[in-house]
Amino acid sequence: MTDPIVMTPVAHVVGGRVEPTDDYWGGARSIIRIDPDAYTEASVAGLDEFSHLEVAFFFHLTDQSDLDPGARRPRNNPDWPEVGIFGHRNMRRQNWIGVSRCRLVLIDGLDLHVEDLDAVDGTPVLDIKPWFAEMGPRGETHQPAWVTEMLGDYFASAGNEQPRS
Repeated sequence: MTDPIVMTPVAHVVGGRVEPTDDYWGGARSIIRIDPDAYTEASVAGLDEFSHLEVAFFFHLTDQSDLDPGARRPRNNPDWPEVGIFGHRNMRRQNWIGVSRCRLVLIDGLDLHVEDLDAVDGTPVLDIKPWFAEMGPRGETHQPAWVTEMLGDYFASAGNEQPRS
């Protein structure tokens, strides 16, 4: 399981936030600009019928020496329990991959205008998929109370920047 996997971005994030932060992603607008050298407009045919996208991306601004596969407290908060690397959704991951669900606002050629994508300007996008409701959780869901407390302001609005052209 140690053979490397090579990936090529299919797109990049344009506009929106320029620095990653822990909270206030609500209303963040950006563009997912699909690589025109690799894809034509046919690649987005039918995508406009979906309200949301699931986006896999590479945390390109993260200090890759800041990886601790053991347990630590989320956001270093002493009130929250130590949780292992697979109990977090943060950027400190072996392969530095993030996954986000965002609202698709508009398609303009190979530019996907989105809202609530928690990736910053310049982020390499590894894959884009339409959100199928049937692929969401089945059955009842649950999570620890610290997650609800930690993410209370995650999608709150905070005067987010608009995408640049």
